[in-house]
Amino acid sequence: MSRVDLTDAAADLLRRLAAEHGPLMFHQSGGCCDGSAPMCYPAGEFRTGAADVHLGDLDVAGMHDPVPVWMSRAQFEYWQHTHLTIDVVEGRGSGFSLEAPDGVRFLIRSRLLTDEELAELG
Repeated sequence: MSRVDLTDAAADLLRRLAAEHGPLMFHQSGGCCDGSAPMCYPAGEFRTGAADVHLGDLDVAGMHDPVPVWMSRAQFEYWQHTHLTIDVVEGRGSGFSLEAPDGVRFLIRSRLLTDEELAELG
């Protein structure tokens, strides 16, 4: 059981970004506007710490390194009962996410976790 997954379209984009930038990571803050969207960075470029929660790692077919997904602890308080799916759509977001120059942006699609899933996650 994982708290986070991704669509095929997001996996395709991650493979292209990894070919150009190397290992990747996601972080989602609790900021306003695009600050609440998942931001993709080269692995280690965004510093994480005690104020962040590691949601899991995405194993993307065709990529050597898993993609860790982090969320600010404050944002996680709101999202802790949800399963998150990272998707990609057309349209530019703002910020420093690696996909921004390509005219697409990552976004989160969510659903509530079932009682069984919550129990499995502990």
